[in-house]
Amino acid sequence: MHRVLITGAAGNIGRTLREGLRGRYPALRLSDIAPLDAARAGEEIVRADLTDLAAMEAAMDGVDCAVHLGGIAVEDTWDKVLPNNVAGTWNVFEAARRRGVRRVIYASSHHAIGFYRRARVIDQSVVPRPDGPYGVSKVFGEAVGRLFADKHGLAVACLRIGAFRERPADRRQMHVWLSPRDAVQLVGCCIDAPDYHFIVVYGVSNNVRNRYRNTGLEFLGYRPQDNSEDYAADILRAPDDEDAISRQFHGGPYPHMGFDGDLAKIE
Repeated sequence: MHRVLITGAAGNIGRTLREGLRGRYPALRLSDIAPLDAARAGEEIVRADLTDLAAMEAAMDGVDCAVHLGGIAVEDTWDKVLPNNVAGTWNVFEAARRRGVRRVIYASSHHAIGFYRRARVIDQSVVPRPDGPYGVSKVFGEAVGRLFADKHGLAVACLRIGAFRERPADRRQMHVWLSPRDAVQLVGCCIDAPDYHFIVVYGVSNNVRNRYRNTGLEFLGYRPQDNSEDYAADILRAPDDEDAISRQFHGGPYPHMGFDGDLAKIE
């Protein structure tokens, strides 16, 4: 890969990738509507709004691989999620197709499967089970990726990212934590891996309590280094204040937001 584009480069993961991938490729193009620090050697800054297809197409010019992180990154109302996470994600893939980008790495989320019971170990073969509007938007993005892989020949990797942060903050995050170091490794593996068509990958660290399995993806070479158990003593010393609904599901608090269903009917 000669030129790699990162959308949402001003966000938490975007800033981490900017540092972690610096110097790894001849050109790292950084895009966001939020301000970015001045370009350094090997970097290019392109301001582009995800909802503007023409702007996204210009941002894709000369790009070999796009890492799409842009959009709303937390649970919110549908009207807030819709423009960037749905229309914007479509624009990213369509712009990539129009400009001949070979590979797109899409930042999905474990909230795309957040309504599975936490006790259950799952892999990529499970059907989506989103836990709110944000999760629905990520399921949409995965479907768009599948379409553009099948119909237009893009190589697409959808990363179901867990709780990305410096260290896990609570008991649930010990299952789904993704460290900055492992995030850089995972994205780098998806950029550099031998040819693939469409894959879904759980973005979590090497956590003892991990309930996700990346079945059949050994070829990526992703070998996470960090383990949330290193922080267990501090986390388990604090009171467990997770509510009765949240503690049952992979999505934690998101399934509980606005919940008025019947728990007994959710297998």
